Amino acid sequence: MRALILLALLAGPALASEDIADQYPQSPLYSKPVEFIPGVWSAIGATAPPTYENSGHNNNLSFLVTGDGVIVVNGGAAYILAEALHREIKAVTDQPVRLVINENGQGHAMLGNGYWAEQGVPILAHADAADEFAENAFGILESMKRYNRDKAAGTTTQGPTETFTGKYAIEMGTMKIEVLELGPAHSPGDISVWLPEQKLVIAGDMAFHERMLPIFPDTCTSCWLETWETAFEPLGALYVIPGHGHPTNMAQVRRYTYDYLVDLRAKIGAHLDNGGDLAEAYYVDQSEWLHLDTYEELATKNAGRVYEEMEFE
Repeated sequence: MRALILLALLAGPALASEDIADQYPQSPLYSKPVEFIPGVWSAIGATAPPTYENSGHNNNLSFLVTGDGVIVVNGGAAYILAEALHREIKAVTDQPVRLVINENGQGHAMLGNGYWAEQGVPILAHADAADEFAENAFGILESMKRYNRDKAAGTTTQGPTETFTGKYAIEMGTMKIEVLELGPAHSPGDISVWLPEQKLVIAGDMAFHERMLPIFPDTCTSCWLETWETAFEPLGALYVIPGHGHPTNMAQVRRYTYDYLVDLRAKIGAHLDNGGDLAEAYYVDQSEWLHLDTYEELATKNAGRVYEEMEFE
């Protein structure tokens, strides 16, 4: 049965768009955690923007059951989500949570940290992610409160308790785990969690496939492509748990992350060569990617931000 589930996940994307009702109505989590390979679990978030209905659970909340403790990847977008994830962990194992890893400095990675800090669990993030969150924490929290309303109760701006740069190696139970800063990509302090023996990477926002990736004002798309070519894909991962969307493989995330960035930069580059301006850049042809969730919210923004980046390259 496990093999059939794994084949189904790898065969193609499952649906998790904003048009689909909450998949786990008895919990604040959007979906119930699933064991992807032995010891590696993930509660897959909605591939829609954060809303009251999904409680802000629109990213993946993963955990590793090592045999000598549990490592959680992402604090969650609110106290209520971290608490709900902990309930699910306790239903799976009596091993204690020994570490929480924040994949970046965004709200969905860090706003649940307050719950984990109350449990006395260390919280790890890249130094740049910690700085990013510290600088923007008030605005991030207020934004979450606007959509989550009463579900924001208990949430604080708790940052990580430990930081690192480069690589952070962990041996716990039967697992060897590497928390890797692979290079600049989606946002400051992006990390990926690599399990070399299982050839599985919890990619964070390095990799997307079911929803359109967002390009922020401080995203360097040329850097993202270079990091992909020189560090991410050379890992040789067999399994990829992206930051958003169901577990998949490297070919699938390459198609919808690397290939998308290459395509958009080529379209904007041609537009610039033809003397096009910013107002027109918003409407370069991205119809190839129309089927991706969040296309309507992000396609024109992405085009404008790539124009602003490439205008001075």
